[in-house]
Parts: sequence; C-alpha cells; structure tokens
Amino acid sequence: MAKSQKNGNRRGRMAAQAALRVVKSSRPASPRAKSPEPVTESAAARDDVDITALDLPPASLSPAMEAYFKKCEEKLGFVPNVLQAYAFDMTKLEAFVAMYNDLMLAPSGLSKLEREMIAVAVSAQNRCYYCLTAHGAAVRTYSGDPALGEVMVMNYRAAKLTKKQRAMLDFAVKMTNESWAIEDEDREALRRVGFSDRDIWDIAAVAGFFNMSNRVASATDMRPNAIYHGQGR
Repeated sequence: MAKSQKNGNRRGRMAAQAALRVVKSSRPASPRAKSPEPVTESAAARDDVDITALDLPPASLSPAMEAYFKKCEEKLGFVPNVLQAYAFDMTKLEAFVAMYNDLMLAPSGLSKLEREMIAVAVSAQNRCYYCLTAHGAAVRTYSGDPALGEVMVMNYRAAKLTKKQRAMLDFAVKMTNESWAIEDEDREALRRVGFSDRDIWDIAAVAGFFNMSNRVASATDMRPNAIYHGQGR
C-alpha cells in the first residue's frame, strides 16, 4: 500500500475518533438516582381541624341539635363541617338546619339531584371551595355518575343535561350573576320545559340559599370535611 494511502487512512481514523469524542462529550450526563420526594401532608389534612378562620368557641348543643348531630353521625358517618361552623350560636345553627332541610330534603317538584345540581352550578359561579366539594360529592352520589359531578363543578354547560335541567341551571346562574336582569321571559322559559310556578319558587329559593352560603363560607374560609373528596367516585 502506498505511503500516502496509509497516511490518509490514519488521518481518517483519527478524525473519526475525534468526532466520537465530541459526540460523547455532548451527551447529557446519566441522571443520578433521585432521592424520593419528601412526603407532604394532604392539602385537606387540616380541613377537619381548622374548620374556619374565625376563633368562635362552640356553644353547648341544644337538645334538638345534639340529637341532629347524632343523626348525622349515624346516617353519614360524620357531622358536616358547616354545622360545626355554625355551632357557636344555637339560634343561627337551628335556623340554618331548618332552612337547609326544607330546601334540600323536603318534598318538592325538584328532585334531590336537581337541587344539588343547582347548588353546584351556583357555587361554581361563586368559586366556593366548601360547597363545590360537598355538593359536588352529592351530585356524584345521587347520580351514580362521577363524571357528572366533575363536569358540573367545572362548567355545567359542558354536561350532558336534559333541556329541563339546562333551563333550570341557566335560570339559577342568571339569578346568581345578574338577578336584576330576570324578566318574565326567563320564568316563561322554565314553564315551557315543564316547571310549575311552585318549582320556579323552589329553584329561586335553592339558588338564593347557596348564594348566601357561598359568601359566608368564603368570607370565613370554611373548610369541607376531607371525606367528601372521595365520595361517589
């Protein structure tokens, strides 16, 4: 083999080796094994301890409320934190319980699910952490459809609703955002899809109650029971 050819081959090998060194040096260093992330407590870890941001010592429960709290523990397995929050004043607690039970549980042309849907749609407008958590769980439970509870919390307009349900929620949301703009046509829209005038009253009453509750809950940083996060899933 000619000397010039040997020299050419040698230069080619040297160039290839140099290129290989450049490629190796440009590769990212092998990642070292990462140490495990430190364990942090759940975002809801203290929600059943620091129920509100206010220092309001609980009062002694009246016999009626003591029996009601016991009933909650038997039926639900816990006492909702909203009741604990109101327990500093028996008059306020008893009034809240009476209104809630009448609106949400008493006989009505609206189903319990529909009333919970109103609670969630209104609470979503007001961005109420307590009510979205508690009543989102109720929608999941009553409907048997976890996805419905999730989408209702995000945006009820994206949910697969009946025309009647959509009209009901549109009315509740308009009442929440611009109640002064409600006119006869809004009520007539509810009648057209099958709601009676008594039903319209109940829609308005439930929406009004949760607008009040949302604002009190947000103003006091009321925290929902941690158990709600896993219910109905």
